[in-house]
Amino acid sequence: MGRLQEYQVIGRKLPSDADPTPKLYRMRLFAPNSVVAKSRFWYFLKKLRKVKKTNGEIVSLNEIHEKRPLKVKNFGIWIRYDSRSGTHNMYKEYRELSRTDAVEALYQDMAARHRARFRSIHILKVVELEKTADVRRPYIKQLITKNLKFPLPHRVPKSSAQKVFVSKRPSTFH
Repeated sequence: MGRLQEYQVIGRKLPSDADPTPKLYRMRLFAPNSVVAKSRFWYFLKKLRKVKKTNGEIVSLNEIHEKRPLKVKNFGIWIRYDSRSGTHNMYKEYRELSRTDAVEALYQDMAARHRARFRSIHILKVVELEKTADVRRPYIKQLITKNLKFPLPHRVPKSSAQKVFVSKRPSTFH
């Protein structure tokens, strides 16, 4: 599967004599391309409302881009997924640069920890957590502490006086 993009899809039921101006339905979906985004839109709309692709139309399809793609942000994601034993609701947190990166991390994490496939995961809501008090999970809380430092225990100084080829094996521990 390719890298995901976020799409906003707006669609409706086809106008008829009984309903000349049908209600519009908007969804924000994560998909590798616009074709998959439209397919997912009809998949969810069929489940939520009595509208199929055959008696409906897509009014607009827009790709949503990140406002600040170089700022590290915390994201909370609510999902519903089908496992081998049943359907489960879940809340997860990720620290990423964009919403799409957080969702990609979610799909990788769910595949690794729960063996859940792309088709069995439904993303209900993705929220950027502005306040540090909103962060619930300890694995994200540990990264937002003040004056966080990562030790580099085994630094090997590069000496310009050393030869490139020598007869004895180099020792990096002094």
